[in-house]
Amino acid sequence: MVIGNRIILLLLLLAETAVAQNSSGGTQEVHVGVILDLGSLVGKIAITSITLALEDFYAEHQNYSTKLLLHIRDSKNDDVQAASQALDLLENYNVETIIGPEKSSQAIFISDLGAKSHVPIVSFTATSPTLSPRNLPYFVRATLNDSAQVSCIASTIMAYGWRMVVPIYEDTEYGRGFIPYLIDVLQEVNVQVPYRSVIPLSVTSEQITQELYKLMTMQTRVYIVHMSSALASTLFIKAKELGMMEKGYAWIITDGVTNLIDSLHPSVVESMNCALGVHFYVPVSTELNNFTTRWNVRYQIDNPTDPPLKLSIFGLWSYDTIWAIAQAAEKVGRANVTFRKPISKQKPTDLEALETFSHGSELLKEILQAKFIGLSGRFDLSDRQLAVSTFQIINIIGRGWREIGFWTAQNGLSRKLNQSQSATKKSSLLPDLNPVIWPGESIEIPRGFEVPASGKKLRVGVRSSGYQQFIKVEKDQITGATKATGLSVDVFEEALKRLPYAVPYEYVLFGSPEDTSSRSYDDFVYQVYLKEYDIVIGDITIRYNRTFYTDFTVPYTESGIALVVPVRDSVNKNTWIFLKPLTPGMWLGSIVFFIYTGVVVLSLEFLGNNENVRGPISKQLGIMIFFALFEKIVAEEIVERFLSRIVMIVWLCFLLVLTSSYTANLTSMLTVQQLQPTVNDIQELLKGGENVGYHRGSYIKGLLEELGFDRSRIKPYDTPDDFHNALSSGSSNDGIAALVHEVPYIKLFLANHCEGYTMVGPIYKAAGFGYALAKGNPLLSDISKAILNVTGGDAMIQIEKKWMGYQNDCKNVGPITGSSSLTFDNFRGLFILTGAASTSSLLIALIIHTYKKQHKSTTVTQADNQQVQRNRTNEENNVPPEGNQGAVIEEHDNLRGDTEENSPLKEHNGSEQVSDSNTRTSTDVCDGSSVIHTGEPSTVQAESI
Repeated sequence: MVIGNRIILLLLLLAETAVAQNSSGGTQEVHVGVILDLGSLVGKIAITSITLALEDFYAEHQNYSTKLLLHIRDSKNDDVQAASQALDLLENYNVETIIGPEKSSQAIFISDLGAKSHVPIVSFTATSPTLSPRNLPYFVRATLNDSAQVSCIASTIMAYGWRMVVPIYEDTEYGRGFIPYLIDVLQEVNVQVPYRSVIPLSVTSEQITQELYKLMTMQTRVYIVHMSSALASTLFIKAKELGMMEKGYAWIITDGVTNLIDSLHPSVVESMNCALGVHFYVPVSTELNNFTTRWNVRYQIDNPTDPPLKLSIFGLWSYDTIWAIAQAAEKVGRANVTFRKPISKQKPTDLEALETFSHGSELLKEILQAKFIGLSGRFDLSDRQLAVSTFQIINIIGRGWREIGFWTAQNGLSRKLNQSQSATKKSSLLPDLNPVIWPGESIEIPRGFEVPASGKKLRVGVRSSGYQQFIKVEKDQITGATKATGLSVDVFEEALKRLPYAVPYEYVLFGSPEDTSSRSYDDFVYQVYLKEYDIVIGDITIRYNRTFYTDFTVPYTESGIALVVPVRDSVNKNTWIFLKPLTPGMWLGSIVFFIYTGVVVLSLEFLGNNENVRGPISKQLGIMIFFALFEKIVAEEIVERFLSRIVMIVWLCFLLVLTSSYTANLTSMLTVQQLQPTVNDIQELLKGGENVGYHRGSYIKGLLEELGFDRSRIKPYDTPDDFHNALSSGSSNDGIAALVHEVPYIKLFLANHCEGYTMVGPIYKAAGFGYALAKGNPLLSDISKAILNVTGGDAMIQIEKKWMGYQNDCKNVGPITGSSSLTFDNFRGLFILTGAASTSSLLIALIIHTYKKQHKSTTVTQADNQQVQRNRTNEENNVPPEGNQGAVIEEHDNLRGDTEENSPLKEHNGSEQVSDSNTRTSTDVCDGSSVIHTGEPSTVQAESI
């Protein structure tokens, strides 16, 4: 029945071609061969599209002088048959172009034939990257190279955080040519490929089942399927039967299958439920919709007994290919077109007898210059293949699919096609794509791997540490099993308990249980790279050089490198210790302000005419000292002015604070032990040529050598007791002056040897302790998250209490700060306050004194002027001076009394004397009598009191 349909189809095509040729009159035929598998989905879809392409092209270009005459051949899915059909077309029909073949393996040989005969070979289905134009100069790929989609696949894998994948591909040129490009791109983004599943074309259902069972025993749960639609259909049906389309699995299908997803049988599509696919994106247009309607009708006519199919991208590419070849044939024309036979003296073989097409290079050139917007989008063969375009990420749901996002070479993955590059990179962890329904109808992104219950156990490498609180390894004498205990082990086991899946594991000993130093930790970690262990645990420092061959989890301890040094009492309790509470600057400042305050108060009282402050210099110095200490001053009420009392109150507050601080600091120095490290910096050790110690087998030795320490000065030790003995002996007694160690070890050491030692630093940064795994191990991310969960909660506190005790109670951990002398800066505010009060009070007093002095001079001058005026008047009126002498003197005295009420008085033997420049009145008090002297020395008037 199928053969009959093919014969009818061929007769129809020949009849149509003959009719078209007869109706066209002067058109010249261009023979074109078509080699396809007419029984495959792609072949059936392409034949219908090619037929419509011929009709549409020449209906639009009726004036063309050339017309394609197709010679369709069936390869019957066989490479030899395809090659035989190609030879027949070249030898017997002198075809100028061959469209096809369908498979990449067929295209290689046929392209060689084209190169010999100078006949272009144009294939819209051969996608293998091994078909290179360099080796096949007459081969043109009217489709995408398979390597074009590998970046899209890698971006999808990275978007969902998968670190390991397994490619499943067919053992053909189509499958093998794709894998190297895929592996290269995955390695660039650090995605591992632990296994490659190769499926031969002759595989049976039982063999596919066995291969799938093998995949189920592995950890990886992300698969990339690259094979023909027929083989993929069988694979997914079996995978569904075995439960590999359930939760936890992830499938990515390449475009070879997804481009035909609408044409596959519904049962096959259902078996692919929830898988992701890479699909070539075709922009929607009115022309495409109209053509799809016509194509559906024509396909039913061409294949009346077949179920309906949907038009795929291969049908569109075949349609556009006919248009490109028809345009090129018209441009080349038919002038001087010949086929030249090879010149050979011997009888040639069939291949050697192939005729050479004279215009083959010109026709190839015109085909490569074809550029237009076709039904498939932009159709440009200038690079001998279609340019990388846009891919659509789809999620197969039920019997259909829905759009997840797009991928372009410019913007990568994005939810929308025209989304800008900046918008697509908002988050490097969460893809900007539509939600995906994953296998098992789950919306949770698969982790990408599982530890199968029937698989091998996780091999955990362990070794004993010099600090057995971190890890101690023992060998069971009966069972021979390795047992490990310690803080590092408890954190590891607690982290595994918090994983969302079970991980069976076993401890494997590195070295011997008693050996803690014979081999370095670098060797221990390197065993992971050698695949001796899956993971190594313990007090392993995360170091840069170790990251070249392993990956580390997040650290579970503090980080840093510090010094352990002895401590000594920093205070010498000698005769002059009473001076140490204050610094020399503080003593000097206090003395200066002591003198300054006394001078200010003395000056204020002197300006206020306080008779208590007058006298010889020795008396004034004594009074000044009393002012500064002024408890006695207040009691005897020596201070009279208000400004002086303000200055003394401020000074009293200053003295109270100063004396109380001095007393407290002196008490601390005398009663509290002030410890100080003997070494404050590692450079002191280097300059002094001191011995330093380190833990044997640690990388600290290399660090000390890099710093410039002589090797003879670097001494290794094994246990904390060894460290204690060496530090106690000191560098001069063949011991060490300091121990260079990591902070977690130091805190553990000080927990047992707290008194007498302290930690200085950290002096260098370090990443802390972590666990090492092989690069790309999918457990890395989950274990790191679990460690963060453990260290951030109460579990870590309980583990540290169990193994470390109360090491944090040691007060010597961290920098030591004892009581230091009080400095001038500590009391700067009080000095400013008392200085401002004293200075401002002195300035105010000076201003008041100056003002009063000026006012007194003005009043006296006015009184003198009035007296002179009266004398002149009396002389003019001939009034004797005796008559008004008493009144004048009395008035003069009243004026002087008003202006000098605050002036100091001088007493001597009970007499009072008042004088000025013009008149002097003297009153002598003696035996109850008073004598008044006028300005004239000869005039004396006495009165009885």
